[in-house]
Amino acid sequence: MKNFQIIKALSAKTAVTNLSKETDAKFIAGGTNLVDLMKKNITAPDKLVDINGLDLKKIEFLKGKTVIGALAKNSDVASDKTIKENFPLLSLALSAGASQQIRNMATVGGNMLQRTRCSYFYNTDMPCNKRVPKSGCGAIGGSNRMSAIFGASESCIAVHPSDMCVALAALDAVVTVEGPKGSRKIDFKDFHRLPGNTPEKDTTLENKELITSVEIPENHFAKNSHYLKIRDRTSYAFALVSVAAALDLNGKNIKEVRLAMGGVAHKPWRLTEAEKFLKGKEVSETVFTQAADLAMKEAKGYGDNNFKLTLGKNAIVEALTIAASK
Repeated sequence: MKNFQIIKALSAKTAVTNLSKETDAKFIAGGTNLVDLMKKNITAPDKLVDINGLDLKKIEFLKGKTVIGALAKNSDVASDKTIKENFPLLSLALSAGASQQIRNMATVGGNMLQRTRCSYFYNTDMPCNKRVPKSGCGAIGGSNRMSAIFGASESCIAVHPSDMCVALAALDAVVTVEGPKGSRKIDFKDFHRLPGNTPEKDTTLENKELITSVEIPENHFAKNSHYLKIRDRTSYAFALVSVAAALDLNGKNIKEVRLAMGGVAHKPWRLTEAEKFLKGKEVSETVFTQAADLAMKEAKGYGDNNFKLTLGKNAIVEALTIAASK
């Protein structure tokens, strides 16, 4: 790791200003991903702007929405009584991610910005377009068991690693950011990018922008929701496939539904066609299987990860079945 400077920001505005003055600087909060990347020389900023002192840790329950500060710890959000009552899907997803020690340090904003765990990205001796643009994608034609089955490109088949983000995508969250041009809001579905020919860009954040909060609109999914994470081992492993399922039921009739998948794309993958199909249908294994078939119709394997095509379908059916049975 090369030497770097660190300064503490006193407000979101000064944090953005400090970052804007530097050609190679990054924000740091919990550092659970950034420090690893610095140790491996995948990223090597000259300066870090410490934002831990900013007033962005609150969880506020307002009329029609809940606002979670970007510096709220993953563990605090997951264990918050009102979050568990109103948004159990988010609590379940957060609790499924990483270890308790990491959740105690990791922040909501940092979770959103974590980089892929693709082995080629972390191995600086191997080609990776996300790490070194135009160097190639080692996973295509290489070891790609963990790789994407949706939305990939010839430049990159890496997946986004977050569990929390899959739940936020399903819950129609909105991200608030502060930048040199002021504040703006980004629909969560538009926050992360597909790789295209610029896989080094993970999000639609503009230069020097800082995440300040995430808003979740009020909904009626609290009773019938489930987060299913399938992984190689129960503790501290990233998802092979995950599914966030949320249903608003009237008896057995599906009034509204939200579905998103993790471990399958460069971003949390929202299953909008399956949602449209399920709306108005009655709960049944047949209907859930039909929805899963529809959701997986565009999926494509790359060899080692072909098993995800079957696993993904089964996971969707299981997540919906568990959510509906609560």
